[in-house]
Amino acid sequence: MKWNKYTLKTITEAEDIISSTLMDLGVEGVEIEDKVPLSESDKKQMFVDILPDIEPDDNIAYISFYIDSEVDASELLENVKTELKELSNLMDIGECSIVSSQTEDKDWINNWKQYFKQFTVDDILIKPSWEEVKPEDHEKLMIQIDPGTAFGTGMHETTQLCIRQLKKYITKTTKLLDVGCGSGILSIVSLKLGADHALGLDIDPNAINASKENAQVNHIPDEKFNVQIGNILEDGELQGSIGIEKYDIVVANILADVLISLTPIILKNLKTGGYYITSGIIDMKEEAVVTAVNKSGLEVVEVTYQGEWVSVTARKK
Repeated sequence: MKWNKYTLKTITEAEDIISSTLMDLGVEGVEIEDKVPLSESDKKQMFVDILPDIEPDDNIAYISFYIDSEVDASELLENVKTELKELSNLMDIGECSIVSSQTEDKDWINNWKQYFKQFTVDDILIKPSWEEVKPEDHEKLMIQIDPGTAFGTGMHETTQLCIRQLKKYITKTTKLLDVGCGSGILSIVSLKLGADHALGLDIDPNAINASKENAQVNHIPDEKFNVQIGNILEDGELQGSIGIEKYDIVVANILADVLISLTPIILKNLKTGGYYITSGIIDMKEEAVVTAVNKSGLEVVEVTYQGEWVSVTARKK
């Protein structure tokens, strides 16, 4: 199927009202492109430590929407132009020119699947549901992950670093706290390795759904794995409710700057003698994370590397 793409050129201050106007006229979804700098909240929810270079904000925004090429959109476009003209009498909305183009049908939700292939982390096979296990991998411990819109296929170096550290410290009595659980992969790997119980925390509702679905696919019993939404950095009650000095291992594969803030907080949930396994750390941030770990009174046990990424494992004295 082909789609007609209509792109409006406007200004950033008018993004919201124009998007709302388009929705009121029957447009089901819009795509916004601008150069507005990321907020601190946005940065905390991104999955990389080195953010892309963005050109200076020029106050220009492009709002696009798509209409089936076989549908006559002339009436809709006339209504859009009429509404934009009325808006321009009330506020500055920029030039609001409309450019049309044509694009092929895209499955935006599932396009990522072409890049996710099965792979191994040592003797662990991680695969998507749509691929068959290769004969040479039948003896490996299999983890099936379909992340959907949550972070974490296991392909990223930071996840693999955490998996290798978990393999060293998981026992049959391990109670694990997975902070920023994403797809649930680290909790599921831990339980497959024999851990007694895992609790996954995340601030993204998509992560909660993905973790539960992946646990079911991997035949993880409900009583072994709990997932809940919450921000342990900001919610003091959450920190108490999940258990003080309860966890043998706390694993956190998130941004270095978040780890620096998280480390002194998470100490209360970690048992004496318990392990704190972290990654998501670009090599240039290693020293800052190690310093934060030491200042919190934890003992650094090991620092491991894969590519330009770092994992810091520490122990509560």
